[in-house]
Amino acid sequence: AKTVEKITPRPIPEIPPRMRLSGLEPMEIGPDTLFVNIGERTNVAGSLRFKRLILDEQYETALEVASQQVENGAQVIDINMDEAMLDAKAAMVRFLNLIAAEPDISRVPVMLDSSNWEVLEAGLKCLQGKGIVNSISLKEGEEPFLQQARLARRYGAAVLVMAFDEQGQADTLERRIEICQRAYTLLTKQADIPPEDIIFDPNIFAVGTGIDDHNSYAVDFIETCRWIRANLPHALISGGVSNVSFSFRGNNPMREAIHAAFLYHAIQAGMDMGIVNAGQLAVYEEIPETLRKRVEDLILNRREDATDQLLEIADQVKGDGSATEEKSQAWRELPVEERLRHAMIKGVSDHVEADVEELRQQSAHPLEVVEGPLMTGMNAVGDLFGEGKMFLPQVVKSARVMKRAVAYLTPYIEEANAGSGGEPQSRARILLATVKGDVHDIGKNIVKVVLQCNSFEVIDLGVMTPTEEIIRRAQEEKVDIIGLSGLITPSLEQMIRVAEEMERAGMTIPLMVGGATTSQAHTAVKIAPAYSGPVVQVKDASRSVSVAADLIHPERRKSFIQALKTQHEEIRQSRAARQEKKPPLPLAEARRQALRLDWEGETTPMPNITELQGCHDHPIAELREMIDWSPFFHTWQLKGLYPKILDHPESGNEARKLFDDAQKWLDRIVDEKLFKAQGVFGIFPANAVGDDIQVFDPKGQQKGPLAVIHTLRQQQPSAVGAPMRALADFIAPKESGIMDHIGLFAVTAGVGLDEAVAACEKKQDDYGAIMLKALADRLAEAFAERVHMRVRRMFWGYAPDENLSLKKMLKEKYVGIRPAPGYPACPDHTEKETLFKLLEATERTEIRLTETLAMHPAASICGYYFAHPESKYFSVGRIGQDQLEDYAARKGISLQEAEKWLAPNLDD
Repeated sequence: AKTVEKITPRPIPEIPPRMRLSGLEPMEIGPDTLFVNIGERTNVAGSLRFKRLILDEQYETALEVASQQVENGAQVIDINMDEAMLDAKAAMVRFLNLIAAEPDISRVPVMLDSSNWEVLEAGLKCLQGKGIVNSISLKEGEEPFLQQARLARRYGAAVLVMAFDEQGQADTLERRIEICQRAYTLLTKQADIPPEDIIFDPNIFAVGTGIDDHNSYAVDFIETCRWIRANLPHALISGGVSNVSFSFRGNNPMREAIHAAFLYHAIQAGMDMGIVNAGQLAVYEEIPETLRKRVEDLILNRREDATDQLLEIADQVKGDGSATEEKSQAWRELPVEERLRHAMIKGVSDHVEADVEELRQQSAHPLEVVEGPLMTGMNAVGDLFGEGKMFLPQVVKSARVMKRAVAYLTPYIEEANAGSGGEPQSRARILLATVKGDVHDIGKNIVKVVLQCNSFEVIDLGVMTPTEEIIRRAQEEKVDIIGLSGLITPSLEQMIRVAEEMERAGMTIPLMVGGATTSQAHTAVKIAPAYSGPVVQVKDASRSVSVAADLIHPERRKSFIQALKTQHEEIRQSRAARQEKKPPLPLAEARRQALRLDWEGETTPMPNITELQGCHDHPIAELREMIDWSPFFHTWQLKGLYPKILDHPESGNEARKLFDDAQKWLDRIVDEKLFKAQGVFGIFPANAVGDDIQVFDPKGQQKGPLAVIHTLRQQQPSAVGAPMRALADFIAPKESGIMDHIGLFAVTAGVGLDEAVAACEKKQDDYGAIMLKALADRLAEAFAERVHMRVRRMFWGYAPDENLSLKKMLKEKYVGIRPAPGYPACPDHTEKETLFKLLEATERTEIRLTETLAMHPAASICGYYFAHPESKYFSVGRIGQDQLEDYAARKGISLQEAEKWLAPNLDD
């Protein structure tokens, strides 16, 4: 002390506020710092290669991806392990520990990227230096936001804040400003976060989508940057740059040009950093002038037709573009009739209005264009489809061209008819409807398109169509055929009712029925006897044309109907003979032969939750990774299993095109938030009492059962000595003294689907409408699969060490089953009412039950979770009158009501 007492202390320097990060080396970001590139390729959502390496546990090779990012100029690397098939927390820790031993990588700071705070916190615990947490937001309210911010500061990290609050993502300039201002105030005033440690991501969304509301997304982001720089001192600005160009996915040169131009303007406005592919950034000055002008028109929203202007040159930007452009435009030199035929076969709608107008001016009446060249083109499509030379997705695209052409001509046709007093010549008319109470119509819409492509006029009444409306419209429109569609089993009863009402109305026109639950047997035994006219089941869309053509053909009609009646009679006789040989077991005997499980030796663990678990907006991006693609191709009538179907010698090429289109639509669904996925599930204490399952309060607050789930028992022996199963057999009986559990769930991926489909239909885009419905169904199934996986591994935890590949999971190699009311193991749809009541499903989600207990949105699934390792799927099959009466008494409903809902299972 004496030594230094006369020495003046060093003045504490005034350190200007800067963001200071570090890996092994320090990094300072301030006003004089150039744009900071955040490498995106060590993100399982941003790099397919990196994701595959991590999933295959090739971590050493995955380090090369990180190394390449640093070598290519990334000053920070973004690491994200959020993937459905990964333990994201374990993967994050393992990868961070590995890069810590790689000086060439760990010299740069790390941005920890996850939507799960547990993953972020695990990463922070093993992160050396000072990194960035990506991200926190106000979406769950102020308290969690502040808590996470304080923890990030405690661990020594900067925070990236998404412009997201309780109302959702900010997508306008005003909302961006509002959320960023609020977050800044909370962080600096209440969480004691230095403003220089705050990074805002004001949301970069895709432009050039064709939707007018999206035109200002890029320029609003740029203006938000300008506002933050002026009003939130020392805060930084970042964003995921690749989002802005998603509309041009597949055209990398175009995307690179958009990124470069966007960054040029955003950086000038104050953007400090961005998540980019550091090795694929074009130089702004090197973008060709024409392309740069059109790209900037799009980004800065300088003209209404900016997207169209850019699309005009999109093909030229792919590679050198010259040969492709020359080849693609060669058909435009053909005569106009051949141009239209080519456009229909190829599904190209770019020039259809111009070609149709050219033909209209050459014709005496605009209807001649429809009945001449357009019908010739569609007949060619129909012939090629019938010959197997075209596939359904191509046919749907062809129909889109036809619809645009007819929509263009319709005003001219109406004007010409009004002037001449004439009426257009009527084609054969078919009325299509999904029956009352049913909301499923993908199959019906495909049938509509196929019929339209083969010269039929289709009147589509949509979904949930009352019987009275079907009869009335059929009579008013003087239709030649009625076609009914339905997916759920109650729809079969509605079809019988329509047939009865057609008979009552004295109609004789043919009735076609189709849908997943229809069959030749049900048609012959149940529907045909109710109607004296011809009734035919159409198995799939490809057969609808030949059936309809035979039913209206003046010469073939008689022989076709006679053969149909003979076939129906044979089915009825065969069924009667089969029933005589194998009557169902008496219910008492079936119960004596019930499945007996060892409940002393097999008990499932107590669930880890007692509350209902809900999700209002599950990320669709997570669900797409769990899609089972084989049923998607089956929807489009391309038979085969994915991925082998992509290499099928006949349909592989079309399957690949369809798959690519599906990926583009999924990108749009994710980027534009076309759909929302919602769900709720719960795990309840339960015991079996006979064939019923009593469900109890998980919290134990209510004595006695909350509800009773009624199950049906097999009465038709399938093999000698085989047990007669009921779902109740998989739950511990009450007399065992063991309290068992049952899970219940309801999920949808169809919130917003109707609006998205309506937008497609408004543009005469049947292909897009069907694609959206098919993808929504697949996403709903993926959601159900994901929730079930998390229940098994975590929420119930009876299979905590399960580590199945997606392929094995889709083949149901896991423990337990997930049956659904209305399906073979529990065919009574009315059990959905109990399930929905227990889950509070209508309060917690936007899923609703129709009067026939279909779920709306259509892309919805509900069901049960059974955990016993010996639980398996089965079909109840036919039941006897004794079980019907017993079941009605147990449920407290009339015998007639029970007969109505269980009609397909009755032994008659």
